[in-house]
Amino acid sequence: MLIGSKASTAPVYALPGRSFVLLHGPELTGSKNLSVGRVIFQAGSAPAGHVHPGEEEIVYVVAGRGQLVDADGAVELEPGVSVYIPPGVSHATVAYEGAQLELVCSFSPPVLPGTYDPPGAAPTTPAEGGGDVAESTT
Repeated sequence: MLIGSKASTAPVYALPGRSFVLLHGPELTGSKNLSVGRVIFQAGSAPAGHVHPGEEEIVYVVAGRGQLVDADGAVELEPGVSVYIPPGVSHATVAYEGAQLELVCSFSPPVLPGTYDPPGAAPTTPAEGGGDVAESTT
């Protein structure tokens, strides 16, 4: 059976410098090996870096511009770019001024948004409202 998810009704996690709309994950759609979300960084935001100790992540840029930075350098983010982040790699996202940075992020195994941020930096429960709280401007 196919299971769809709509961003406007999905849970939204208000994280430092960004909002994370959880579209698919074990608690929502029963997926066992993957979680997928829409992440919108405010223009000019640069939240502290974090690590996913046991999860790999793939980021796809939908709109906006920025950088994904790790200890070895940076990847320029613009629409159409995809980045693979191996487990255990500390990384941070920088959204350039002028427009929000909109990403689609997938994790395997699945993660709960914010559980990987530094302690006390992010809630692990969704905020009120659906996934249309922060819409892309590009």
